[in-house]
Amino acid sequence: MTKTITFNELRKIKDALPSGSMAKIAEELGLNKETVRNYFGGYNYKDGKSCGIHIEPGPDGGLVMLDDTQILDIALRILEENKS
Repeated sequence: MTKTITFNELRKIKDALPSGSMAKIAEELGLNKETVRNYFGGYNYKDGKSCGIHIEPGPDGGLVMLDDTQILDIALRILEENKS
């Protein structure tokens, strides 16, 4: 499922995640931790891979088109679990 959000919204979600969340998401999906970081706007393509995000310049950091929302969905689940 594709989704479009602003880059600043995506970074806000990443910044709100508790410590260790990148590793937890990576383990759950069988990905490299750097690939998960790249999803949230990182750019370590030596150790991680591109993960289907496309950034278009614009206000609020620009628009990010996500080809696959699995990483975002897990991040939002983690944030919801931490509220409880």
